[in-house]
Amino acid sequence: MANIVCFGEVLWDIFPTYKKIGGAPLNVALRSASFNNDVTMISAVGNDDLGNKLIDFLLENNLNISCIQVIDTFETGEVKVILNDKGSASYEIKYPRAWDKITLTKASIAAVKMSDAFVFGSLITRDEVSRDTLYRLIELAKYKVFDLNLRPPYYSKEVLLYLMNKADFIKFNDDELYEVSKSMGSQYNSLEQNLNYIADKTNTKHVCVTKGAHGAVLLYDGKLYYNSGYQIKVANTVGAGDSFLGSLISKLLNNINPQEAITFACAVGALVAQEDGANPNISSAKIDAFINP
Repeated sequence: MANIVCFGEVLWDIFPTYKKIGGAPLNVALRSASFNNDVTMISAVGNDDLGNKLIDFLLENNLNISCIQVIDTFETGEVKVILNDKGSASYEIKYPRAWDKITLTKASIAAVKMSDAFVFGSLITRDEVSRDTLYRLIELAKYKVFDLNLRPPYYSKEVLLYLMNKADFIKFNDDELYEVSKSMGSQYNSLEQNLNYIADKTNTKHVCVTKGAHGAVLLYDGKLYYNSGYQIKVANTVGAGDSFLGSLISKLLNNINPQEAITFACAVGALVAQEDGANPNISSAKIDAFINP
């Protein structure tokens, strides 16, 4: 069992006909906790009905809420989700919201110091309050996991470079990998070449790239590991990459070999993509049966 701390946005995804709790780092936290890890979420909600419901949801899902701040002056986060005919999502992210204003606390400092992994993304850096808190907590973490979530216009090359250089593990999707590596001067065209280019330029030994329906590739201590994906009917892709990361990190931190870890994580991501919402309940038995029917 690993001790994992996730830092960043907690919010409500507003779909055309319903709303569900989400936020990339929270999705990672929820999936990690489902595998019996000890998971703490560092974030902030508003002093409102959506915030109260969100905290209740975290408690019901076995997350440590000692580092959730309640802020009177900002509302709980909301994101309008727009799905295309293939289930792929685009997002309209309300600003400012409570999660933009996470401050440094003794509880969050203690949590990060105790953690086996500290997981964060790039969206949380859109406001200087949460960004400064993240920068201070990064310095205390033993193993830093950076999950890029490129949401225009909420990122800059300078911030991405800073976080990649601090990270021990970087996770991209394939579009993000090509965009970032090109911005860093890469002349390469293949995914593997660009993955290795990023690893070399940022001195990061662990880099993972997801490829949608076509699985993922993981660079881990100098060796590449692959999974070619699973055939499913996509409901929507919201949260699939987050569940993939939560599953992958959970396995690696619990000393499962990287090939088994990426196979497991791709299966979980696929199972999430064929359900509505970012955080469906998926049992270990269902995952095993999906991998080996």
